[in-house]
Amino acid sequence: MDIQVVSIQVPDGCNVILGMAHFIKTVEDLYEVLAESAPGIKFGIGFCESSGPCLVRCEGNGEELKQQAAQQAFTLGCGHSFIIFLRDAYPINVLNKIKNVSEACTIFAATANPLQVIVCETDQGRGILGVVDGSRSKGIETERDVKDRKKFLRDIGYKL
Repeated sequence: MDIQVVSIQVPDGCNVILGMAHFIKTVEDLYEVLAESAPGIKFGIGFCESSGPCLVRCEGNGEELKQQAAQQAFTLGCGHSFIIFLRDAYPINVLNKIKNVSEACTIFAATANPLQVIVCETDQGRGILGVVDGSRSKGIETERDVKDRKKFLRDIGYKL
């Protein structure tokens, strides 16, 4: 067994969602829920098939994001994993719909932070053990940090 770290290269201005599913039609079902979830959303999906030809299946409505998702999924190479790159929307806009896709099993990360995936490789294939999402905590928020957090949420329109 070999354990390695795979860094996900997230395109500029994008968020990434990394998850696990279980069926070849996952890529089409994810496409449908993303396309109907937020006006103006751009996305690419890469899905690692884990039986038969074991191809990376890809869809999207932004050709650049589709190709980047396919390449990152191939680099990751973990059976039944999927990666979605989002532009002009946030994971909060789509995550519950993705979780409700009947093939979706697990969401490992939904972030704009740098993302590393801890991968285990055996003689059968590769699987995701976990993720490192962003950086290590540097302290505990102060009253000023609370004010800044609340202001930020209001500035981007997620709180009144």
